[in-house]
Amino acid sequence: MPVISIEPAVPARFADLERTLNGGGDGAGCQCQWWMMRNTEFNATSRDERERMLRDEVAAGPPPILLAYVDGDPAGMVRVGPRPTQVRIARTRAYAQTGRPAWDDASVWAVSCFVIRREFRGQGLSVRLLAAAVDYARDAGARVVEAYPIDTTATKMAPNDLYHGVLSTFVDAGFREVARPKPAVAIVELEL
Repeated sequence: MPVISIEPAVPARFADLERTLNGGGDGAGCQCQWWMMRNTEFNATSRDERERMLRDEVAAGPPPILLAYVDGDPAGMVRVGPRPTQVRIARTRAYAQTGRPAWDDASVWAVSCFVIRREFRGQGLSVRLLAAAVDYARDAGARVVEAYPIDTTATKMAPNDLYHGVLSTFVDAGFREVARPKPAVAIVELEL
């Protein structure tokens, strides 16, 4: 049975973070910066600039990402942190139109992105990463954890497009749906 551990993405683990981002989905180009800036800013940066931004973010701390390791091999990651630091969330029309209050409330944390390397998919890493993200948010004083997963019963999507997470994973973890801005996109939250 494989040994799975979840660790914060600290500067000493940056190479592992890069290996994870380069192993599945759009992580290599995004460098986990999609949620950290407005669309115009994102489009004006190169992949190398986004990597430097991620490196600076990890160095500044606290860790914005948790890494999953399978038998010591970096296998997946989840971004989790105060919702106001992830500025694109409040600027995403589908989310903003739901009338959700207080987008600047730092006690609300967001789980906004998962990357699982292709060879480690289907092993339950998203479940483990989500549980660790909730614990991490709770330990940091979060009042609520919010997320924006895809309802795969409403649409079929390629695995690379499931970076928001899958609705059933969140429901199974005790999250409740609080809005449905699109047929296949839910907003869920867990009060801590």
